[in-house]
Amino acid sequence: MSNLTRPKRSFKSFIGSMLVFSLIAGMFAFMIPMTQAQAEGRTFTVGFDAEFPPYGYKDNSGEYVGFDLDLAQEVCSRNGWTLRKQPIVWDTKDSELNSGSIDCIWNGFTINGREDKYTWSDAYVDNSQVVIVRKDSEIKKLSDLAGKTVLVQADSSALAAFQGEDATDENKQLASSFKTLRQSADYNTAFMELDMADAVCLDYGVANYQLSSRGDTFRMLDEKVSTEQYGIGFKLGNTELRDKVQQTLYEMKSDGKFDEIAKKWGLQDSVVLKAPDKKAEDESGKKFVVGFDAEFPPYGYKNDQGEYVGFDLDLAQEVCTRRGWTLIKQPIVWDTKDSELNSGSIDCIWNGFTINGREDKYTWSTPYVDNSQVVVVAKDSPIKSLDELKDKIVLVQADSSALAAFKGDDATKENKALAESFKSLRQTADYNTCFLELESGMADAVCLDYGVANYQLRSRGDSFRMLEEKVSTEKYGIGFKLGNKELRNKVQETLLEMKADGTFDRIAEKWGLADSVCLSAEDKYIDKTEQTILPGQGSEGVDWGSMFRQLGEGMSKTLLIFFLTLLFAMPLGLLVSFVRMSRFRVLQWIARIYISIMRGTPLMLQLLVVGFAPYYVFGIRQDESYRFIAVIIGFSLNYAAYFAEIYRAGIQAVPKGQREAASVLGYTGGQTFRKIIFPQMVKNVLPPVTNEIITLVKDTSLASVLTYLEMFTIAKQLSASYTNLIPLFVAGAFYYVFNFLVAFIMEMIEKKLSYYK
Repeated sequence: MSNLTRPKRSFKSFIGSMLVFSLIAGMFAFMIPMTQAQAEGRTFTVGFDAEFPPYGYKDNSGEYVGFDLDLAQEVCSRNGWTLRKQPIVWDTKDSELNSGSIDCIWNGFTINGREDKYTWSDAYVDNSQVVIVRKDSEIKKLSDLAGKTVLVQADSSALAAFQGEDATDENKQLASSFKTLRQSADYNTAFMELDMADAVCLDYGVANYQLSSRGDTFRMLDEKVSTEQYGIGFKLGNTELRDKVQQTLYEMKSDGKFDEIAKKWGLQDSVVLKAPDKKAEDESGKKFVVGFDAEFPPYGYKNDQGEYVGFDLDLAQEVCTRRGWTLIKQPIVWDTKDSELNSGSIDCIWNGFTINGREDKYTWSTPYVDNSQVVVVAKDSPIKSLDELKDKIVLVQADSSALAAFKGDDATKENKALAESFKSLRQTADYNTCFLELESGMADAVCLDYGVANYQLRSRGDSFRMLEEKVSTEKYGIGFKLGNKELRNKVQETLLEMKADGTFDRIAEKWGLADSVCLSAEDKYIDKTEQTILPGQGSEGVDWGSMFRQLGEGMSKTLLIFFLTLLFAMPLGLLVSFVRMSRFRVLQWIARIYISIMRGTPLMLQLLVVGFAPYYVFGIRQDESYRFIAVIIGFSLNYAAYFAEIYRAGIQAVPKGQREAASVLGYTGGQTFRKIIFPQMVKNVLPPVTNEIITLVKDTSLASVLTYLEMFTIAKQLSASYTNLIPLFVAGAFYYVFNFLVAFIMEMIEKKLSYYK
């Protein structure tokens, strides 16, 4: 039997071995070409509209060709990549990109109006929106399109030029005069429909191609609808791939290949890409750290996608691109900007930074924006002019130009007198807080920069208005560390290049600041002093008496918050702990939810909710006195939650046997708690309670979120005024001494209770 079965097993083993061998061989055979492909480089997938000549389309031989595809092929060839041309439906381009189906959108893709939605290459083609009509059409100019049917491609630059957020008022009015503005799937359809429509609006490059391809049937109007620039759109945040492609395009521009491809497709007159010059090559790799206030739109702020954007940051990015630097966007606390600059943490302050009144403190660029200080009030406010601000509460940002306009050394007599007439001139940390207070009725007016005011009015709807009178006029510059003229000169030189070739003005127009630009090659540097600030030099201007007086006033407010919070939070915490340990589950859950919210959300947010909820939730306007009440309520509610859990732990740490013994001795529940449980609980919780009390001393600085000026906020303002950290160090000493006393007193109490050991 075994002799008969052995051959069968051998045969089966042989067949099995062959199958395994074939599988392994097949895997190797499959892996070899993949390995070769990997050795040659990655696959670069370009998404494009296959019906958009001359940028990308299918020719008569069935091949995908075009200007952009030729550029992409050259980029791939130089990087050892494999180009994959992926036609896409234009309406789904974002889904394709975000899902990873394509690496970029490269197809005459307009940057304008989409700046925040993609990570962009530099603009490489300057394009315009033009109108094509039939040759025998009676339409001669744009105004003749009134009452006509005009075609555009879906989700195109032409559509955005008429109906987009950045469309000009003239184009919006023009579009409203059309009989209809109809969207077509592609331009082939649009030209086929010209027998049933009157005009097609499209990109200049595409229009030229269509005219040359379709014979003598159509013509282009002389007037342009809008001007735009093309770039390559990568997924937001994919700067690594963008930089590789961008660098290769620079190389192609430098050696002439880029212009050769543009000439092939008749687009040589539209090219705007510039190769970095020699100075950029020499400085490549340098980091340029720009300090900015991240809550100061439109100059610098965080957008909905979580990216730092703004007019000044766009300018800084263009400067870095041209010089081969790497831009580091560094958000800073505005009150500590001088410390950041003088310590070398940042290279400059570039954020709608006012020169006026600060000429001697920094090495400045020449002014680039002419700005004014204006006043914004609620739309229904009775205030119509500046003199009606008498006895009113006016808000300004801490260490801002508006504050300097009222109280600075260079403030006019009229403005100082006006400020004296206010009921209060109060400083806030940021403009969001200003407008929250203004809308809720806790303040009457906000004084701020004209550009910022315009942005806020556009963003916040029809709730506010700007007074016609201006408080002061000022100019913005870039502030470098005093004496750092070398870096200032490099940045200034690049800005003037940008101004000369139109890039500066395009960026200004993008952010709605075109009318404020004042950069000029004729401007002279503001160099009033040649000396460099040495460590400790800034302390010479400190008025010690005034500083201690102001910090003392702030300390009294800090102590008031501290003692009132303890007065309310400690008994409230005991009550919450009882509810938390209740036999009734509903009460337990109420206490748990309360404690979870208080401990799980920032105290700063809780203060904002208490401060502004009466208006935004219930429509109840609060006066100035409510600000302090809101601070105490917010702190008390927050700390009560922490004390509650500390008390609960202390109560539950008392052995259950002691309760039982008290019961045997005839003690009631109340007597047991007062005479046995509570004294031991106090002893148990003293160390963690001490920690919370010390933390409370430091947390009082958060009262500034409701513009209640306690000690640390005053210290920051003084530090900004003196341009050194001395007031902050003094404030720190106050905190330390007071916390030392608190710890000492709590330790003495703990020793007094040591007999419970």
